[in-house]
Amino acid sequence: MLDEIKRGADEILVFSEFEEKIKSGKKLKIKAGFDPTAPDLHLGHTVLLNKLRQFQNFGHEVIFLIGDFTGMIGDPTGKNATRPPLTEDEVKQNAKTYQNQVFKILDKEKTQVVFNSEWLKNLGADGMLKLSAQYTVARMLERDDFSKRFKTNQSISIHEFMYPLMQGYDSVALEADVELGGTDQKFNLLMGRELQKSYGQIPQTILTMPLLEGLDGVNKMSKSLNNYIGIDEAPEVMYAKLLSISDDLMLRYIDLLSLKNNEEIDSWKKRLQDGENPKNIKDEFSQEIIERFHDHEGYLKAKKDFEQRSSGFAPEEVPEFKLNKQDNMAIPNILKSINFVTSTSEALRLMKSGGIRVDGEKIDKDYSINTDEFLIQVGKRKFGKIKLT
Repeated sequence: MLDEIKRGADEILVFSEFEEKIKSGKKLKIKAGFDPTAPDLHLGHTVLLNKLRQFQNFGHEVIFLIGDFTGMIGDPTGKNATRPPLTEDEVKQNAKTYQNQVFKILDKEKTQVVFNSEWLKNLGADGMLKLSAQYTVARMLERDDFSKRFKTNQSISIHEFMYPLMQGYDSVALEADVELGGTDQKFNLLMGRELQKSYGQIPQTILTMPLLEGLDGVNKMSKSLNNYIGIDEAPEVMYAKLLSISDDLMLRYIDLLSLKNNEEIDSWKKRLQDGENPKNIKDEFSQEIIERFHDHEGYLKAKKDFEQRSSGFAPEEVPEFKLNKQDNMAIPNILKSINFVTSTSEALRLMKSGGIRVDGEKIDKDYSINTDEFLIQVGKRKFGKIKLT
Protein backbone atom coordinates (compact mmCIF):
# COMPACT_ATOMS: atom_id res chain seq x y z
CA MET A 1 0.00 0.00 0.00
CA LEU A 2 2.72 2.47 0.95
CA ASP A 3 4.47 2.05 -2.40
CA GLU A 4 1.28 2.80 -4.32
CA ILE A 5 0.53 5.87 -2.19
CA LYS A 6 4.09 7.15 -2.79
CA ARG A 7 3.86 6.65 -6.57
CA GLY A 8 3.97 9.97 -8.38
CA ALA A 9 4.29 12.00 -5.17
CA ASP A 10 6.76 14.87 -5.19
CA GLU A 11 7.43 15.04 -1.45
CA ILE A 12 6.14 13.56 1.82
CA LEU A 13 6.64 15.56 5.01
CA VAL A 14 7.54 14.16 7.49
CA PHE A 15 8.01 10.74 5.90
CA SER A 16 8.76 8.82 9.12
CA GLU A 17 5.54 10.16 10.66
CA PHE A 18 3.58 9.42 7.49
CA GLU A 19 4.90 5.86 7.36
CA GLU A 20 3.99 5.34 11.02
CA LYS A 21 0.43 6.56 10.40
CA ILE A 22 -0.02 4.35 7.34
CA LYS A 23 1.33 1.26 9.08
CA SER A 24 -0.75 1.86 12.23
CA GLY A 25 -3.83 0.43 10.51
CA LYS A 26 -5.87 3.40 11.72
CA LYS A 27 -8.50 4.87 9.42
CA LEU A 28 -6.92 8.22 8.59
CA LYS A 29 -8.56 11.54 7.76
CA ILE A 30 -7.14 12.54 4.38
CA LYS A 31 -7.86 16.17 3.51
CA ALA A 32 -7.48 18.12 0.28
CA GLY A 33 -8.79 21.63 -0.25
CA PHE A 34 -10.06 23.13 -3.50
CA ASP A 35 -10.93 26.76 -4.05
CA PRO A 36 -13.90 26.82 -6.46
CA THR A 37 -12.23 29.10 -8.99
CA ALA A 38 -12.04 26.85 -12.08
CA PRO A 39 -15.19 24.75 -12.43
CA ASP A 40 -14.24 23.12 -15.74
CA LEU A 41 -11.72 20.47 -14.78
CA HIS A 42 -8.95 19.08 -16.97
CA LEU A 43 -6.64 16.13 -16.30
CA GLY A 44 -4.14 18.40 -14.54
CA HIS A 45 -6.75 19.11 -11.88
CA THR A 46 -7.36 15.40 -11.35
CA VAL A 47 -3.85 14.51 -10.14
CA LEU A 48 -4.84 15.20 -6.52
CA LEU A 49 -8.22 13.52 -6.99
CA ASN A 50 -6.55 10.34 -8.24
CA LYS A 51 -4.36 10.24 -5.16
CA LEU A 52 -7.41 10.77 -2.94
CA ARG A 53 -9.11 7.87 -4.69
CA GLN A 54 -6.11 5.67 -3.90
CA PHE A 55 -6.48 6.51 -0.21
CA GLN A 56 -10.19 5.64 -0.47
CA ASN A 57 -9.35 2.30 -2.05
CA PHE A 58 -7.22 1.53 0.99
CA GLY A 59 -10.07 2.33 3.39
CA HIS A 60 -9.19 5.83 4.57
CA GLU A 61 -11.63 8.71 5.06
CA VAL A 62 -11.35 11.33 2.33
CA ILE A 63 -12.41 14.88 3.10
CA PHE A 64 -13.05 16.96 0.00
CA LEU A 65 -12.88 20.53 1.26
CA ILE A 66 -14.41 23.27 -0.85
CA GLY A 67 -12.90 26.59 0.17
CA ASP A 68 -16.01 28.68 -0.27
CA PHE A 69 -14.89 31.14 2.43
CA THR A 70 -11.22 31.31 1.42
CA GLY A 71 -12.30 31.46 -2.22
CA MET A 72 -13.77 34.87 -1.51
CA ILE A 73 -10.32 36.00 -0.31
CA GLY A 74 -8.42 34.63 -3.31
CA ASP A 75 -5.37 32.37 -3.07
CA PRO A 76 -2.25 34.54 -3.58
CA THR A 77 -0.11 31.50 -4.46
CA GLY A 78 2.02 32.24 -7.52
CA LYS A 79 0.42 35.64 -8.05
CA ASN A 80 2.42 38.80 -8.58
CA ALA A 81 -0.55 41.00 -7.75
CA THR A 82 -3.57 40.92 -5.47
CA ARG A 83 -6.19 38.68 -7.06
CA PRO A 84 -9.78 39.91 -7.24
CA PRO A 85 -11.92 37.85 -4.84
CA LEU A 86 -14.83 35.78 -6.11
CA THR A 87 -18.36 36.83 -5.31
CA GLU A 88 -20.53 34.60 -3.14
CA ASP A 89 -22.70 33.69 -6.14
CA GLU A 90 -19.62 32.74 -8.21
CA VAL A 91 -18.33 30.57 -5.39
CA LYS A 92 -21.67 28.76 -5.02
CA GLN A 93 -22.01 28.09 -8.74
CA ASN A 94 -18.42 26.89 -9.12
CA ALA A 95 -18.74 24.69 -6.03
CA LYS A 96 -21.83 23.02 -7.49
CA THR A 97 -20.03 22.33 -10.78
CA TYR A 98 -17.03 20.95 -8.89
CA GLN A 99 -19.16 18.43 -7.05
CA ASN A 100 -20.77 17.26 -10.29
CA GLN A 101 -17.34 16.55 -11.77
CA VAL A 102 -15.21 15.15 -8.92
CA PHE A 103 -17.41 12.10 -8.38
CA LYS A 104 -16.29 10.80 -11.75
CA ILE A 105 -13.13 9.93 -9.81
CA LEU A 106 -13.97 9.83 -6.11
CA ASP A 107 -16.37 7.32 -4.56
CA LYS A 108 -19.32 9.51 -3.56
CA GLU A 109 -20.36 7.16 -0.77
CA LYS A 110 -16.90 7.34 0.79
CA THR A 111 -16.32 11.08 0.40
CA GLN A 112 -17.09 13.72 2.99
CA VAL A 113 -17.72 17.06 1.28
CA VAL A 114 -17.29 20.06 3.56
CA PHE A 115 -17.22 23.85 3.13
CA ASN A 116 -14.80 25.88 5.22
CA SER A 117 -17.37 28.62 5.75
CA GLU A 118 -18.89 26.21 8.30
CA TRP A 119 -16.18 27.09 10.82
CA LEU A 120 -14.44 30.18 9.43
CA LYS A 121 -17.62 32.30 9.49
CA ASN A 122 -18.09 31.42 13.14
CA LEU A 123 -14.48 32.08 14.12
CA GLY A 124 -15.32 35.68 15.02
CA ALA A 125 -12.98 38.58 15.83
CA ASP A 126 -11.54 36.84 18.91
CA GLY A 127 -10.79 33.71 16.94
CA MET A 128 -9.24 35.65 14.06
CA LEU A 129 -6.96 37.55 16.46
CA LYS A 130 -5.89 34.33 18.15
CA LEU A 131 -5.25 32.77 14.74
CA SER A 132 -3.20 35.72 13.43
CA ALA A 133 -1.09 35.64 16.61
CA GLN A 134 0.24 32.20 15.67
CA TYR A 135 2.49 33.50 12.89
CA THR A 136 4.76 36.49 12.35
CA VAL A 137 4.94 38.86 9.39
CA ALA A 138 8.62 37.95 8.97
CA ARG A 139 7.74 34.26 8.62
CA MET A 140 4.94 35.10 6.22
CA LEU A 141 7.36 37.06 4.01
CA GLU A 142 9.52 33.95 3.70
CA ARG A 143 6.88 32.68 1.31
CA ASP A 144 8.30 32.98 -2.19
CA ASP A 145 5.52 34.92 -3.90
CA PHE A 146 5.14 37.36 -0.98
CA SER A 147 8.91 37.83 -0.84
CA LYS A 148 9.15 38.64 -4.55
CA ARG A 149 6.30 41.13 -4.41
CA PHE A 150 7.73 42.78 -1.30
CA LYS A 151 11.19 43.17 -2.88
CA THR A 152 9.74 44.70 -6.05
CA ASN A 153 7.46 47.10 -4.13
CA GLN A 154 4.28 45.42 -5.38
CA SER A 155 1.29 45.65 -3.09
CA ILE A 156 0.36 42.89 -0.65
CA SER A 157 -2.98 43.31 1.05
CA ILE A 158 -3.32 42.30 4.71
CA HIS A 159 -6.16 39.92 3.87
CA GLU A 160 -3.77 37.89 1.69
CA PHE A 161 -1.76 37.03 4.80
CA MET A 162 -4.97 35.60 6.21
CA TYR A 163 -5.37 33.11 3.35
CA PRO A 164 -2.63 30.63 4.40
CA LEU A 165 -3.67 31.04 8.04
CA MET A 166 -7.26 30.15 7.24
CA GLN A 167 -6.25 27.26 5.02
CA GLY A 168 -4.08 26.03 7.85
CA TYR A 169 -6.95 26.41 10.32
CA ASP A 170 -9.04 24.11 8.12
CA SER A 171 -6.73 21.30 9.23
CA VAL A 172 -7.31 22.25 12.87
CA ALA A 173 -11.10 22.29 12.44
CA LEU A 174 -11.06 18.91 10.68
CA GLU A 175 -8.27 17.35 12.81
CA ALA A 176 -6.68 16.11 9.60
CA ASP A 177 -4.11 13.31 9.70
CA VAL A 178 -2.77 13.87 6.17
CA GLU A 179 -3.19 16.79 3.78
CA LEU A 180 -2.63 16.63 0.03
CA GLY A 181 -1.80 19.52 -2.25
CA GLY A 182 0.20 20.64 -5.26
CA THR A 183 3.86 21.52 -4.95
CA ASP A 184 2.88 25.18 -5.19
CA GLN A 185 0.83 24.80 -1.99
CA LYS A 186 3.68 23.61 0.24
CA PHE A 187 3.77 26.80 2.37
CA ASN A 188 0.03 26.61 3.06
CA LEU A 189 0.18 22.89 3.86
CA LEU A 190 3.00 23.42 6.34
CA MET A 191 0.95 26.20 7.90
CA GLY A 192 -1.72 23.65 8.75
CA ARG A 193 0.87 21.45 10.41
CA GLU A 194 2.22 24.34 12.51
CA LEU A 195 -1.24 25.52 13.57
CA GLN A 196 -2.24 22.03 14.66
CA LYS A 197 0.78 22.02 16.99
CA SER A 198 -0.29 25.44 18.36
CA TYR A 199 -3.82 24.12 19.02
CA GLY A 200 -2.54 21.00 20.79
CA GLN A 201 -3.24 18.50 18.00
CA ILE A 202 -1.04 15.80 16.49
CA PRO A 203 0.40 17.54 13.40
CA GLN A 204 -0.71 16.34 10.00
CA THR A 205 1.74 14.89 7.53
CA ILE A 206 1.88 16.33 4.04
CA LEU A 207 1.93 14.75 0.60
CA THR A 208 2.56 17.06 -2.34
CA MET A 209 1.82 16.16 -5.94
CA PRO A 210 3.61 17.68 -8.95
CA LEU A 211 1.89 19.97 -11.40
CA LEU A 212 1.06 18.03 -14.56
CA GLU A 213 2.61 19.23 -17.81
CA GLY A 214 0.27 19.81 -20.72
CA LEU A 215 0.37 18.21 -24.15
CA ASP A 216 3.42 20.30 -25.07
CA GLY A 217 5.40 18.52 -22.33
CA VAL A 218 6.78 21.84 -21.07
CA ASN A 219 4.19 24.12 -19.52
CA LYS A 220 1.69 23.28 -16.80
CA MET A 221 -1.57 21.98 -18.25
CA SER A 222 -3.77 25.00 -18.82
CA LYS A 223 -6.80 25.92 -20.89
CA SER A 224 -5.28 29.33 -21.58
CA LEU A 225 -2.26 27.62 -23.21
CA ASN A 226 -4.51 25.19 -25.11
CA ASN A 227 -2.38 22.25 -23.97
CA TYR A 228 -5.06 20.55 -21.89
CA ILE A 229 -7.32 17.49 -21.94
CA GLY A 230 -10.70 18.36 -20.45
CA ILE A 231 -12.53 15.66 -18.52
CA ASP A 232 -15.79 16.63 -20.25
CA GLU A 233 -14.30 16.61 -23.76
CA ALA A 234 -15.69 14.09 -26.26
CA PRO A 235 -14.05 10.63 -26.15
CA GLU A 236 -12.74 11.11 -29.71
CA VAL A 237 -10.97 14.33 -28.67
CA MET A 238 -9.52 12.80 -25.51
CA TYR A 239 -8.26 9.73 -27.39
CA ALA A 240 -6.56 11.75 -30.14
CA LYS A 241 -4.89 14.03 -27.59
CA LEU A 242 -3.65 11.17 -25.42
CA LEU A 243 -2.18 9.32 -28.39
CA SER A 244 -0.41 12.52 -29.50
CA ILE A 245 1.74 12.84 -26.38
CA SER A 246 5.40 11.88 -26.40
CA ASP A 247 6.49 8.48 -25.10
CA ASP A 248 8.29 10.03 -22.10
CA LEU A 249 5.31 12.20 -21.20
CA MET A 250 3.05 9.17 -21.45
CA LEU A 251 4.94 7.48 -18.61
CA ARG A 252 4.55 10.57 -16.45
CA TYR A 253 0.83 10.72 -17.23
CA ILE A 254 0.53 7.04 -16.29
CA ASP A 255 2.27 7.57 -12.94
CA LEU A 256 0.11 10.56 -12.06
CA LEU A 257 -3.24 9.68 -13.61
CA SER A 258 -3.64 5.90 -13.67
CA LEU A 259 -5.51 4.17 -10.85
CA LYS A 260 -4.04 0.78 -11.72
CA ASN A 261 -1.88 -0.96 -9.15
CA ASN A 262 1.92 -0.95 -9.29
CA GLU A 263 2.09 -4.43 -10.81
CA GLU A 264 -0.04 -3.41 -13.79
CA ILE A 265 1.91 -0.21 -14.32
CA ASP A 266 5.24 -2.04 -14.03
CA SER A 267 3.92 -4.46 -16.68
CA TRP A 268 3.30 -1.53 -19.04
CA LYS A 269 6.82 -0.23 -18.43
CA LYS A 270 8.39 -3.66 -18.97
CA ARG A 271 6.55 -4.08 -22.28
CA LEU A 272 8.02 -0.75 -23.41
CA GLN A 273 11.50 -1.81 -22.31
CA ASP A 274 11.09 -5.03 -24.26
CA GLY A 275 10.49 -3.01 -27.42
CA GLU A 276 6.70 -3.08 -27.76
CA ASN A 277 5.17 -0.24 -29.79
CA PRO A 278 4.37 2.62 -27.33
CA LYS A 279 1.10 3.17 -29.22
CA ASN A 280 -0.27 -0.05 -27.69
CA ILE A 281 0.38 1.22 -24.16
CA LYS A 282 -1.06 4.63 -25.00
CA ASP A 283 -4.18 2.91 -26.29
CA GLU A 284 -4.66 0.89 -23.08
CA PHE A 285 -3.99 3.94 -20.91
CA SER A 286 -6.42 5.99 -23.01
CA GLN A 287 -9.04 3.30 -22.49
CA GLU A 288 -8.68 3.64 -18.72
CA ILE A 289 -9.02 7.44 -18.85
CA ILE A 290 -11.94 7.54 -21.31
CA GLU A 291 -13.90 4.85 -19.48
CA ARG A 292 -13.42 6.77 -16.23
CA PHE A 293 -15.06 9.90 -17.61
CA HIS A 294 -17.33 8.36 -20.27
CA ASP A 295 -17.88 4.63 -20.90
CA HIS A 296 -16.52 1.62 -22.78
CA GLU A 297 -18.59 2.38 -25.88
CA GLY A 298 -17.13 5.87 -25.97
CA TYR A 299 -13.62 4.40 -25.95
CA LEU A 300 -14.39 1.93 -28.76
CA LYS A 301 -15.92 4.65 -30.92
CA ALA A 302 -13.00 7.01 -30.24
CA LYS A 303 -10.46 4.34 -31.18
CA LYS A 304 -12.31 3.48 -34.39
CA ASP A 305 -12.62 7.15 -35.29
CA PHE A 306 -8.90 7.71 -34.72
CA GLU A 307 -7.89 4.70 -36.80
CA GLN A 308 -10.14 5.74 -39.67
CA ARG A 309 -8.71 9.24 -39.66
CA SER A 310 -5.15 7.94 -39.48
CA SER A 311 -5.72 5.57 -42.40
CA GLY A 312 -7.33 8.25 -44.54
CA PHE A 313 -10.88 6.91 -44.26
CA ALA A 314 -13.59 9.27 -43.09
CA PRO A 315 -14.88 8.76 -39.54
CA GLU A 316 -18.54 7.93 -38.91
CA GLU A 317 -19.44 11.47 -37.91
CA VAL A 318 -18.20 14.22 -40.22
CA PRO A 319 -19.08 17.91 -39.83
CA GLU A 320 -21.31 19.29 -42.56
CA PHE A 321 -20.85 22.70 -44.16
CA LYS A 322 -23.48 24.42 -46.31
CA LEU A 323 -22.07 27.05 -48.65
CA ASN A 324 -23.65 29.35 -51.17
CA LYS A 325 -22.91 28.19 -54.71
CA GLN A 326 -20.80 30.67 -56.61
CA ASP A 327 -19.42 30.74 -60.14
CA ASN A 328 -15.88 29.31 -60.22
CA MET A 329 -16.03 28.31 -56.53
CA ALA A 330 -12.48 26.99 -55.98
CA ILE A 331 -11.33 24.38 -53.47
CA PRO A 332 -8.83 26.77 -51.78
CA ASN A 333 -11.65 29.25 -51.15
CA ILE A 334 -13.90 26.52 -49.77
CA LEU A 335 -11.19 25.29 -47.40
CA LYS A 336 -10.54 28.81 -46.15
CA SER A 337 -14.25 29.51 -45.65
CA ILE A 338 -14.66 26.42 -43.41
CA ASN A 339 -11.40 27.19 -41.53
CA PHE A 340 -9.59 24.03 -42.66
CA VAL A 341 -6.69 26.25 -43.78
CA THR A 342 -5.60 29.74 -42.78
CA SER A 343 -5.13 30.96 -46.34
CA THR A 344 -5.70 29.98 -49.95
CA SER A 345 -1.94 29.85 -50.47
CA GLU A 346 -1.71 27.21 -47.74
CA ALA A 347 -4.41 25.23 -49.56
CA LEU A 348 -2.48 25.45 -52.82
CA ARG A 349 0.67 24.17 -51.12
CA LEU A 350 -1.28 21.24 -49.67
CA MET A 351 -2.80 20.44 -53.05
CA LYS A 352 0.63 20.47 -54.64
CA SER A 353 1.94 17.96 -52.06
CA GLY A 354 -1.10 15.69 -52.43
CA GLY A 355 -2.55 16.60 -49.06
CA ILE A 356 -6.12 17.30 -50.21
CA ARG A 357 -8.68 14.76 -51.39
CA VAL A 358 -12.20 15.12 -52.75
CA ASP A 359 -14.35 12.00 -52.41
CA GLY A 360 -11.18 10.03 -51.69
CA GLU A 361 -9.20 11.18 -54.73
CA LYS A 362 -6.15 13.41 -54.55
CA ILE A 363 -6.65 16.67 -56.38
CA ASP A 364 -4.44 19.40 -57.78
CA LYS A 365 -4.91 23.10 -58.47
CA ASP A 366 -6.63 22.37 -61.78
CA TYR A 367 -9.45 20.39 -60.14
CA SER A 368 -12.93 21.65 -61.08
CA ILE A 369 -16.08 21.03 -59.00
CA ASN A 370 -18.83 19.24 -60.89
CA THR A 371 -21.17 18.27 -58.05
CA ASP A 372 -23.11 20.04 -55.31
CA GLU A 373 -22.18 17.56 -52.56
CA PHE A 374 -18.79 16.05 -51.83
CA LEU A 375 -16.48 14.91 -49.04
CA ILE A 376 -13.32 16.95 -48.62
CA GLN A 377 -10.26 15.83 -46.68
CA VAL A 378 -7.18 17.77 -45.54
CA GLY A 379 -4.30 15.63 -44.33
CA LYS A 380 -5.23 12.47 -42.43
CA ARG A 381 -7.66 13.83 -39.87
CA LYS A 382 -9.69 16.76 -41.21
CA PHE A 383 -12.90 15.80 -42.98
CA GLY A 384 -15.92 17.85 -44.04
CA LYS A 385 -19.11 17.25 -46.00
CA ILE A 386 -19.66 20.16 -48.37
CA LYS A 387 -23.12 21.06 -49.66
CA LEU A 388 -23.34 23.87 -52.22
CA THR A 389 -26.74 25.54 -52.36
